[in-house]
Amino acid sequence: MTAFSRRQALKLLAASSGVTLAACSSLSLKKKPRYRVVIIGAGFGGATTAKYIRLANPEIEVVLIERNQSFISGPFSNTVIASINGMDKISHSLHKLSSNHHIQLIHGNVSAVDPEKNRVWLSNGERITYDKLVVSPGIDIRWDALEGYNQAASEIMPHAWIAGPQTTLLKQQIRDMPNGGVVAISVPANPFRCPPGPYERASLIAHYLSQHKSRSKILILDSENNFAKQALFEQGWQRLYPGMVERISLSDGGRVVAVEATQGRIHTEIDEFKPDVANIIPPQQAGRIAQQAGLSDATGWCPVNQKTFESSHIPNIHVIGDSSLAGYMPKSAFSANCQAKVCAQAVVAHLIGEEPLQPSFINTCYSLLAPDYGISIAAVYQLLEGEIVPITAAGGSSPIDASRDDRAQEAHYAKGWYQNIIADSFQ
Repeated sequence: MTAFSRRQALKLLAASSGVTLAACSSLSLKKKPRYRVVIIGAGFGGATTAKYIRLANPEIEVVLIERNQSFISGPFSNTVIASINGMDKISHSLHKLSSNHHIQLIHGNVSAVDPEKNRVWLSNGERITYDKLVVSPGIDIRWDALEGYNQAASEIMPHAWIAGPQTTLLKQQIRDMPNGGVVAISVPANPFRCPPGPYERASLIAHYLSQHKSRSKILILDSENNFAKQALFEQGWQRLYPGMVERISLSDGGRVVAVEATQGRIHTEIDEFKPDVANIIPPQQAGRIAQQAGLSDATGWCPVNQKTFESSHIPNIHVIGDSSLAGYMPKSAFSANCQAKVCAQAVVAHLIGEEPLQPSFINTCYSLLAPDYGISIAAVYQLLEGEIVPITAAGGSSPIDASRDDRAQEAHYAKGWYQNIIADSFQ
């Protein structure tokens, strides 16, 4: 394959969606040295990167390290909390990545990264060398950010912001709450994973309460004055759950500063609350291994070259998804999936000695306010002077004057989006 044809083929991979299997397989390089790429974390970022590197060049060995036996997704986890779906809806096997794309899947914990010798250490003592390392560990909770909120407190006041046991714990607390009780949800300041997520959660909990505990209330204690899709959410609350959802913004004293978990108390800057259920979503930071490897900065997140996602701190290591500082892109599943494809193209280009292509990015975010009521927002981004910035003429959100039929159609689209991104990332 000539250098020109390789560059043309690589352009196909740079697209954030709609890349066909046939197009990707045409990127195979013959009689090249066998490189190894190690990827830490098999979420939307890591799994997608692994898949698309193999599609781009089957001669590259890909090792995907994930501590969990299956992936439990944050998207649609709010439907589990609201008793709309079960955990099986958001739990996904990783083994199709192995069988379909010959990715070496290792279930284990990475205990250390040695960038000088290009290797990672597993907690069982095994070491794995790499030619390129991609780190996609998602988020970690900042346990020191709220007075009184630690791991023990999270078993009483769950955050449920890393899907799994916390999801089922919060679900059970809401089911056990008496009719007429109060669910309080605290929202951290940006940046954090899935900025519209707390408001979708409030909406879907309101749906459950309206069906089973209609005298109950939801209180949102917010560390921000404004939030994504605010007008659409507030319109939906008025339409679907009038009087049930109350939000206290930052300027009105909504920021939570401390909790007393065993006493059930939440303290804001000016008030104290004792709800029946407290969902404390604390400030967050890059995943633990990114912190330990020295990839993060004082913000707690990982600065990167936003063209390739190579770490600004350590060469030859790329950081994608929630852990990275990716310009104006939000920390979302779609962002991670899109960044993964750009990163995969850059990694392949680096390994074969070519210049990575100029990337473009897209993010789409659906939110459900009820099983048949959806809203969305989309944005297209470009790389401008080294930073990912939105293209102002592209993207947009659901129209504020949409009919109920339109909202039902958006809910249908949201479910289709979820099925598609799961297939694109994990199959």
